Amino acid sequence: MSTRRQHFEEPTLNRSLERGIEILRAFRPGADLLGNGEISERTGISRATVSRLTQTLVEVGMLEHDRNLRAYRLAAPVLSFAHAMRGGSPVLSVVAPLMRTLAEKLRINVGLAVPDRDEMVYLESVRYNRRVSLRNVVAGQRVPMELTSLGRAYLAVADEPSRRTLMAQFRERRGSGWNQIRDEIKSAIRSVTERGFCTASWQPEVIALATPLVVEGRPVYVLNVSVTTKGSIAETESMLGGPLLELSRNVKATLAALEVRRA
Repeated sequence: MSTRRQHFEEPTLNRSLERGIEILRAFRPGADLLGNGEISERTGISRATVSRLTQTLVEVGMLEHDRNLRAYRLAAPVLSFAHAMRGGSPVLSVVAPLMRTLAEKLRINVGLAVPDRDEMVYLESVRYNRRVSLRNVVAGQRVPMELTSLGRAYLAVADEPSRRTLMAQFRERRGSGWNQIRDEIKSAIRSVTERGFCTASWQPEVIALATPLVVEGRPVYVLNVSVTTKGSIAETESMLGGPLLELSRNVKATLAALEVRRA
């Protein structure tokens, strides 16, 4: 086998590109300005390498440099990537209208998310629950995988090596509170297996149900519905479990029809 052929079949990661993306990942809500030292601490990349790569990211327009504060912030073109992703997603184009219909009908919140490392990222969020909530969820927002119905529904269908790795990360992060969270995750996995969805209430008076969407040839998506309520989990499950599973079936059927049209 030629060297060129072997290289094509077994590509290696471009380390500079990988590190540049890690630098962009270091920026989160509440941390709009980061210096090289903070970026190095968050990414584990040496400060000298961070300094070189942040300069490059400024030159290509991905970061802005505040000379007075000697720190960096994300630049506008990063937002344009998210806009292009959402506008060009065939999944969102067919799923979002179904989500909106259910949210309007029941006056509830409906979300769609995907896993990213040890967190879940919302792709779409339709908010129709009229009661005041402690949080305003928007597309692009991240939530912890181990605490939320979204994350636990994903863990129920994740392959065993991935789930084992994630559970080890959660155990390290949660410390003394891990045993209870572990038991809740195991219970959620059983619930998804037996009933098709799981439930979590990790914010006061907010109850959320989630179900995984496993579609061949696509990443795992997770649908959720939530309400701000003083009612019990059992009452909320009785009210929303059926509509959530019906939404899941409709989404799967719509995506299957989309694949047929594309074939």
